[in-house]
Amino acid sequence: MDKAEDLETLGEELYSLIHPKHKENAGKLTGMLLELPAPVLRQMVQDKATLSEGVEKALRALQLAQEPSKIPCKDDDDLSVSSDSLGEQLFELVDVYNTGHSQKITGMLLEQHKQAILNLLSDPKLLEEQVNFSLKTLKEQNMEGTGISDADDAERLGEKIFSLVEELDPLHANYITGMLLEMDPAALHQLLRDHTMLEVAVQKAQAALDSPNQTLST
Repeated sequence: MDKAEDLETLGEELYSLIHPKHKENAGKLTGMLLELPAPVLRQMVQDKATLSEGVEKALRALQLAQEPSKIPCKDDDDLSVSSDSLGEQLFELVDVYNTGHSQKITGMLLEQHKQAILNLLSDPKLLEEQVNFSLKTLKEQNMEGTGISDADDAERLGEKIFSLVEELDPLHANYITGMLLEMDPAALHQLLRDHTMLEVAVQKAQAALDSPNQTLST
């Protein structure tokens, strides 16, 4: 079964589950849920609790999209529509996509002009495009920020740490580098940026090496 057939089958199953309780909006709700990853959809078909949660999110998003009048439009207040108010409504819509980054994506979208944000609230298609673009940007930033998106990058990070450690303790550079590489990637990148922190980490590793309880294989 190819992806299109699989998605169509999942759509039919979801529709049959949603229709009894939401006859009027069953089609729209199903369509919104079908934007989610296939594994999530399969879980919804098998687990009523997961389906119910997804439907509730989609329903809230649908109601917000259909009721732009909820957004205040008075002359004086219009310029200062609460960022919290817009943020909450936008978050509800973004959260439907189950990206795992709803808060970050909402924050990115809120950096736009208010009129652009209002357009997102009333145009589901435009919102979907913006969410997908923001998600792609986040993933790219994450790969650049951590520098260890795969084994090759992890190896390069190890080499950078080793070259710095070697300047501080050539004799034990291998051992110390191995100990430091057990740290979180974010902490390792901080060591690369802050030489003082690196020196402290190396000194701690040296102390561990000098400990009589520390055994090292050669």
